[in-house]
Amino acid sequence: MEYWAIWLIVIVLLSIIEAMTINLVTLWFVISGIFSLIIAFFVDDFMIQFAVFVLLGALFMVLTKPTLDKMVKQKKEKLNLERIIGMKGIVTEKINPNEIGEVKADGKLWSAISEEAIEFGCEVEIIGIEGVKLVVKKIKAKVKAKTKEEKKETATKKKKNTTKKKEV
Repeated sequence: MEYWAIWLIVIVLLSIIEAMTINLVTLWFVISGIFSLIIAFFVDDFMIQFAVFVLLGALFMVLTKPTLDKMVKQKKEKLNLERIIGMKGIVTEKINPNEIGEVKADGKLWSAISEEAIEFGCEVEIIGIEGVKLVVKKIKAKVKAKTKEEKKETATKKKKNTTKKKEV
């Protein structure tokens, strides 16, 4: 069997492996295999061909892998929970150290814990997530926030006003 046929088989096999992995694992050796294939037409010594294959493959990998990794690397999308880290919220239920309270952040109510006691109405920053609970820290004193009872009262008043308008 001619040496150029061996290099052709090597190139095809490495190309199939590269297509299956899509991690730029064998790309450089496919390229160096092409060079070895070309050299096989001019040089009959297999050791020289093999040396070119190994040296060029390693050289291509060292010189181009970091650049190609940066180009191929996709920007990681933040998950809904990861997105909320760093946001600010308002305490809607008092949080005692290592006891569950409640925080309103991003328009939603979340269970929350903290290492410090945080009173109702205080502004907090979300610093992490433990399981399904937000980990928060106090950043400001109380901010005027409605309790659940105040929200119910407001909703009831709105319903009464709407009913009165319909009657008129």
